[in-house]
This record gives sequence, C-alpha cells and structure tokens, in this order.
Amino acid sequence: MSRFANLADKPKASEKSHAQPSTPYIEAGAAPSTSVSTPPRSNSRAGRKAIAAYFSPEVSLAMHVCARKHCLSLQELMVEAFDDVLRKYGQSPVGE
Repeated sequence: MSRFANLADKPKASEKSHAQPSTPYIEAGAAPSTSVSTPPRSNSRAGRKAIAAYFSPEVSLAMHVCARKHCLSLQELMVEAFDDVLRKYGQSPVGE
C-alpha cells in the first residue's frame, strides 16, 4: 500500500470551487497592512538579529535560575556572557 493512498480520495486544487476568499473589512482611510494575521513586530527587535542554539535542559535551567537570582532577563544574562566570550577571544564587546 502506498503511503500516499489516502490522498487519492481528496479533491485536487483545480476541483475546488473558485470562490474568492473573504477579505477582512478595512475602514476607509486606514492604511492597508501587509499581513492581516501577523501582529506588528516589536520595536525592541527592530534592527536586531536572533542567535539561536540548543542546550541540554540542565544548562537551560541553570541559565534561567542564574538570571532570576540576579534580577536579569535571560537575554541580559546572555549578552553579558557573549561579551565575556568576545573579550576572551580579543574582540571588542558590544553590549546590548
């Protein structure tokens, strides 16, 4: 049996009705947005880049506990850690 056997019963895109999807109501004079469902991006992220990494649950917990213990956000703690690493390798720290 093919792993795509259940797709044989589904109608193809061309077989669907060609009705236009409903568009959300926009007030007169309101500026159109580029995306209806996506909220605007926070200004705190403007001009910034995300850096992601995967850690063990133990490292994650230790970082969160350390941040809470010193009244810092996890991001503030990570900025401090990255600054320390940059200094260690002879780069100028950038801070937040």
